Amino acid sequence: MNRLAVFDCDGTLVDGQAAICDTMADAFAKADLPLPDRNQVRRIVGLSLPQALRLLAPGYEAKHGALLEHYKTGFRDRRTSGVLEEPLYDGIVALIERLSQAGWQLGVATGKSDRGLFSCLERHGLLDRFVTLQTADRHPSKPHPAMLEQAMTDAGADTGSTVMIGDTTFDMEMAAAAGVRAFGVAWGYHEPAELLEAGAEAVANDMAELEQMISNAV
Repeated sequence: MNRLAVFDCDGTLVDGQAAICDTMADAFAKADLPLPDRNQVRRIVGLSLPQALRLLAPGYEAKHGALLEHYKTGFRDRRTSGVLEEPLYDGIVALIERLSQAGWQLGVATGKSDRGLFSCLERHGLLDRFVTLQTADRHPSKPHPAMLEQAMTDAGADTGSTVMIGDTTFDMEMAAAAGVRAFGVAWGYHEPAELLEAGAEAVANDMAELEQMISNAV
């Protein structure tokens, strides 16, 4: 079986919180709804958009459809106008290169849309580094295991040869549901203690620690 390392995107590969929080604030304003706390928005990053809105706007279900469209339009406008910022975390490119050279198959499992993920990876010159890309467009929201299950099928891997790397409890819970090992990263949107409680074997504080964890996993 091939060895497969599946990464979350926002909060793990790239820091997209500013763009997400700002776009969400604009969407709520256009829907004439009270703005959620920025930290609340930060904590739902990684969920599919409908699931995120259920948590951010309980009691306003009748406006969820409008919110969703305002958010999608706002994010697309940021992307096409060139103001969207989703910077890579320092050291990610080198880590991906070294894992590829060591024979790892690489994948992404994210709450982003297909368009959002492809655009993000293409902009950073990473699109061809991943053999499997799983998004909220084609799967239930995390922590459902469907994204990881499809990633393993695509990569010719199994539960014993796959690891999930992410920054949220949703990632750790998805890994547990799929029966694969999970490692957290400390530079994302949930606290290390939360990741450990949700099933992470360990939490990396930097890229060197993360590389060692992955390399020793399978």
